[in-house]
Amino acid sequence: MSNLFQITVFFLTSFLVFFNASAQEKTNFTSLDVFQLEFAADPQIAPDGSTIIYRRKGFDIMKDRSKGSLWMLSSDGENHHKLTHKETDERQAKWSPTGDRIAFISNSENGSEIYLYWLDSKVTAKLTQLENSPSSITWSPDGKHLAFSMKVNAKAPVIAKMPSKPPGAKWAAAPRITDRLKHEADGQGYIKPGFSQIFVISSEGGSPRQLTKGDHNHRGTLSWAPNGTEIFFSGNLTENWEYDFRNSEVYSVNTQTLKIKSYTSQNGPDYQPKVSPNGNFISYLGYKDKVQTYQVNQLTIMDRDGENKRVITNDLDRSIKNAVWSKDSKGLYILFEDKGKTNLAFMDLNGKISKITDKIGGTSLGRPYASGSFSVSNKGKIAFTYAAVNRPADLAITSLRSKEIKVLTHLNADLLDYRSLGEVEEIWYTSSIDGRDIQGWIVYPFNYDKNKKYPIIIENHGGPILNYTANFSAEIQLYAAAGYMVFYPNPRGSTSYGEEFGNLLYNNYPGEDYHDVMDGLDAVIKKGNVDEQRLYVTGGSAGGIMTAWIIGKTDRFKAAVVAKPVMNWISKTLTADNYYGYANSRYPGQPWENFENYWKFSPISLVANVETPTMVMVGMNDLRTPPSEAKQLYHALKLRKIPTVLVEIPGASHGIASRPSNLITKVAHTIAWFETYK
Repeated sequence: MSNLFQITVFFLTSFLVFFNASAQEKTNFTSLDVFQLEFAADPQIAPDGSTIIYRRKGFDIMKDRSKGSLWMLSSDGENHHKLTHKETDERQAKWSPTGDRIAFISNSENGSEIYLYWLDSKVTAKLTQLENSPSSITWSPDGKHLAFSMKVNAKAPVIAKMPSKPPGAKWAAAPRITDRLKHEADGQGYIKPGFSQIFVISSEGGSPRQLTKGDHNHRGTLSWAPNGTEIFFSGNLTENWEYDFRNSEVYSVNTQTLKIKSYTSQNGPDYQPKVSPNGNFISYLGYKDKVQTYQVNQLTIMDRDGENKRVITNDLDRSIKNAVWSKDSKGLYILFEDKGKTNLAFMDLNGKISKITDKIGGTSLGRPYASGSFSVSNKGKIAFTYAAVNRPADLAITSLRSKEIKVLTHLNADLLDYRSLGEVEEIWYTSSIDGRDIQGWIVYPFNYDKNKKYPIIIENHGGPILNYTANFSAEIQLYAAAGYMVFYPNPRGSTSYGEEFGNLLYNNYPGEDYHDVMDGLDAVIKKGNVDEQRLYVTGGSAGGIMTAWIIGKTDRFKAAVVAKPVMNWISKTLTADNYYGYANSRYPGQPWENFENYWKFSPISLVANVETPTMVMVGMNDLRTPPSEAKQLYHALKLRKIPTVLVEIPGASHGIASRPSNLITKVAHTIAWFETYK
């Protein structure tokens, strides 16, 4: 071999290595990447375990909204394809008992309807033409019918009879009148009068038949008895249902006689009834209401006739999110959160737990909230949404017997394999208040250098009865990409640590949870890489409350962003869409009965102490923490001449980040504000 040839080969090889390395070079995760993210949701495995259908969710960059379509693949990960040719939103897929058909809900030109897909012919047909959107579609055991819930409209109250306007006159619109306690909902707006009723329709099409009626809501999970004569549901059919809003019971309706039977009576929510495959038992979730801030959902089993009720999760101090019967009726697969992770386990009828996996989640893209779902085949194969710190949810499969996890999809490999992401580290520290162990997470900027110091952002979670986890978060990763360390804790009051821990906020919120957050910051600082001259704090909803409380308690932070906060519990309690939901459990008495206590826990009471430059952010259509709450903080700071700015996001409800551009807006404005105060 000549020297010239060897030199040529050397340079060619070097070029190819260099080219390959350059091609694989990663770039920072950017705002526009948010539009490219996808995740798997609501996996439904076929009865024989051979096939999985799931909702593939992503974003439409042109319409600036989320979108979801149904996709199918075999349980070995092969034959991955879209279910139908429809380009509209598809959801709530349900296999027929024999696995030959799939019912689902999809948008049409006239609203949401029920559709049916036949596997052998690959034909799709619309079954319904409904007044309103259906929900909770459920197959009858023989596959001949589908049950579903749907709102039936009612007329609004009429107070006065107006005279007729002259022909061609342009009068003001008629007033909107309501006499209901709950008449609006965040993200939905005004709720038109009406009640949710249960219907059945032939799986071959035809006219739906209404099973329930009256001025009560009949909804939630629907479950057929094996003989097909009864459908179980939850609701509150008592005379005082409107004011007894925390209560619900388990009922059944006979599909022929329409007779309704009540199975539970305890004061508190009883819901998600499910009949065992052998027909001998009924499971449901709920608790006896002790009227406190947080109570764990327990799993109760009763005999088919409603007798012999027994809680089988007494030894598990965690809230059950979902429970699904095994085919042999010897136990249930349960979903619960433990120490910031969502767990899937099997529980037999004596309460013995066999853990399967804690890798469920990944369907909350904005902030790192716990999430996820699963389904089980007749032979015990489990399809679930697989969670990872560096990916939104993929589809995975496992079983109780093997516990081996096989990830079937890689929905974001084409994007995130080529993006640099911040590493996530779990941290535990000790509360200075009572010595409790508190959990949190640190996210480091890409190419983190242990010999450098970095600015840090504290991100406070909402709720406050919620929890953060280590799952992928677009917002957190965008902060890390901007060069910030991020610390997000689960202070007292967070879920997944038991009822006593979550209930520490009862009549004491905000309170010691402030110290849990600050203790966490000090624990991170002790690790040695935080620039203590560049401390920042933010959070939304309850996280906005905590952020406003923090800057009223300390001047340690260079700048703050308070998003969609409650500033005044008196005004919030009587104006928000969910004002009545905690009127008896957060503070003693109503605002007009206990003014001093409501004021004491209102962040606006501390506004005279605030010296921190503060951005205030809120969605202009927010009904959960109305814009008037954010404006109280903004106007108070302006009057005190504290550097502040009000960011109002048009068209946004409480879930500001539900539209991708608003998520980007939120993060971009937060970073810009912090960069102003380096």
